[in-house]
Amino acid sequence: MLELSMEHPDELVKVTHALSTELRLRMLELLNSRRMNVVELAEALEIPVSTSASNVKVLEQAGLIETELLPASRGSMKVCSRIYDDIKIIINVPERRANAEQGDYCYEIAMPIGNFTACEVAPTCGMVSEAGPIIVEDSPAGFFHPDRVHAQLLWLRKGYLEYRYPLEIPQGAAVRLIQFSMEICSEAPNYENDWPSDITLWINNVEVGTWTSPGDFGGRRGKLNPSWWIDTGTQFGSLKTWSVDNTRSTIDHKEISAVNLSQLKLTEQNHVDLRLGVKENAVFKGGMNLFGRKFGDYEQDLVMKIFYTV
Repeated sequence: MLELSMEHPDELVKVTHALSTELRLRMLELLNSRRMNVVELAEALEIPVSTSASNVKVLEQAGLIETELLPASRGSMKVCSRIYDDIKIIINVPERRANAEQGDYCYEIAMPIGNFTACEVAPTCGMVSEAGPIIVEDSPAGFFHPDRVHAQLLWLRKGYLEYRYPLEIPQGAAVRLIQFSMEICSEAPNYENDWPSDITLWINNVEVGTWTSPGDFGGRRGKLNPSWWIDTGTQFGSLKTWSVDNTRSTIDHKEISAVNLSQLKLTEQNHVDLRLGVKENAVFKGGMNLFGRKFGDYEQDLVMKIFYTV
């Protein structure tokens, strides 16, 4: 499922534009049952091939379909496949509206996924950069290699990763919300779309809440994956946002616990500690894949946002 929100307006505009004509909706409907090339789409819809090609390009740029050039009797043909079965658009984003209030500020910092300060890792596990593997696969000791700072995709079957963020907000500032967002999914050998995993987030050693990832996603290439990455490996994740305010904690604006800001004691130190992992007593111990800004579908690292007033 593709999830869109007002927090990413550029992506939302591209997708809604692609869905704004009946012709492109009919194309997606045709691709529901099988792959089709540009000529086949044109014939099915009784339109010129040039019109078919231009509309396929719009759907491709929006990330709703993927295309592949295959050999044909005359040169090559562009074959189209639909990517998503469902699209969810979140337009009720109270954090974003509140940020527009007078006197409200946002402190934001993106942490590369390889910059963890502590870890506990068990196979299957591994780590790769944009250019290639960083460590030998299934080597937990390799996670302490200094080249981990270049990681763009890392995975572990069980355990956790810890990160430390600097906290540089004005003295006396009143924090009203903290958010962590990341692209993440389960971890199975190769990939397995139906492979649930309970992934938990802690802030300053306080357990905030758990998201059950439905699977380790593959079957089509991640939008940002480098060409050397294998087709049979994990390809992309889900973009998830954990938030804590003065009354509760949420994942993608759905309440998950009663943990609030006062329990995190954010202003008592000059840093914020984040832990991501799969607990020993988790119902679904399906591991974890974490994506950097050059892998998967979303061009971002581990992003922390703190909204505050002065």
